[in-house]
Amino acid sequence: MTTQQLYDIYLQYPSVQTDTRKTKKDDLFFALKGPTFNGNTFAQQALDLGASFVIIDDANYVLNEKCILVEDVLSSLQQLARYHRQQLQIPFIAITGSNGKTTSKELMAAVLKQKFVTYATEGNLNNHIGVPLTILKIRNDAQMAIIEMGANHQKEIAAYCEIALPDYAVINNCGKAHIEGFGGIEGVRKGKGELYDFIRANGGNIFINTDLDYLDEMAKGINNRITYGTQNATYSGVLSSEEMLLNVAVHTPSENFQIRTNLVGTYNLPNVLLAVAVGSHFGVSNQHIKAAIEGYMPDNSRSQFVTKGSNKIILDAYNANPTSMRAAIANFSKLHGKKAIWLGAMKEMGEDEVKEHQELIEYFEQWYWDDVILVGQEFEPHKGGYNWFSNSELAAKYVEQNKPHEALILIKGSRGSKMEKLLEVL
Repeated sequence: MTTQQLYDIYLQYPSVQTDTRKTKKDDLFFALKGPTFNGNTFAQQALDLGASFVIIDDANYVLNEKCILVEDVLSSLQQLARYHRQQLQIPFIAITGSNGKTTSKELMAAVLKQKFVTYATEGNLNNHIGVPLTILKIRNDAQMAIIEMGANHQKEIAAYCEIALPDYAVINNCGKAHIEGFGGIEGVRKGKGELYDFIRANGGNIFINTDLDYLDEMAKGINNRITYGTQNATYSGVLSSEEMLLNVAVHTPSENFQIRTNLVGTYNLPNVLLAVAVGSHFGVSNQHIKAAIEGYMPDNSRSQFVTKGSNKIILDAYNANPTSMRAAIANFSKLHGKKAIWLGAMKEMGEDEVKEHQELIEYFEQWYWDDVILVGQEFEPHKGGYNWFSNSELAAKYVEQNKPHEALILIKGSRGSKMEKLLEVL
């Protein structure tokens, strides 16, 4: 079956699923395979749930005329998404980066929705399956699309660009994330830079942070730039207070104004300025930009401010790497009060694992903390006299028996460290 023929079916049944737990009547079910499962084996179950058609790549599972046999299900899904993208004559903004891309995506979407019908990546569906699924959720009423792209090795972003065909791009930053897959910071820049490569080759546009000199170097040859940052930018801003929640004084060509966010951490300043730049570029009024950003409430353990009893907590436990860890700790050090830091191990550090965890401890030791908890085997060689636990379950039991009072607490760690368990027992 050709992509065009499959697209004709998709137009009749535009709800796509890859998981029978979510499949409902009239869905198109793509039977993907993985290291530990074979989606073809779920063909009958999908049909029983009311799927209109099932796309499979194993002839042994052809049950009836509702089973469409293709050479490779994943490739078919991606080709279908690319074909759908080609029919959509609207701006596509692609965003990648080491830290903050999901928050940036959410802020951009909130701003653009003030004026446009905007579709954006849901949650963090930003991989080789999530990108095509996101595109296939975009309907004909769309006026704007934002596609988040995650990656942990070379050539991933390049592959996503061939599906999403972005004409606007954002690289938030290139920090020490997924070092194991990328092979060091230069590998990170090369991998993330594949987004710029696509824009450069296709005459697209970029939103670029002027505070990061390496982005300017990576963007050589790209002429269409919309700039944001704390200085030397069309859309600039600075912190207007040192409170726990981020307050920003924004400067645009048309007006200066204040934004009081519900985000914690100075490291979110560029994310806010990006949303301002994107909104302004596409004609969203400053009044609506301000309202959208001030109305945004972070969730899913990303830069959340939480009050539990007498304690005030910054929960930033969805992702962690050396760059984001240091930014969070430095920001937290500026606050006044009884302060505790509860840190979970950083994942995907590869051969740098020992060094990065040791250097992180040396970094936070330049400040005084009323309490320190370290969680994860990666911290064990460097735990010293700190409270150390091999996993978050054990750490949570300790916290439950030794609850702090009237404290400011930073909870930060990689998703695999499950640091939210410590919050649950407060």
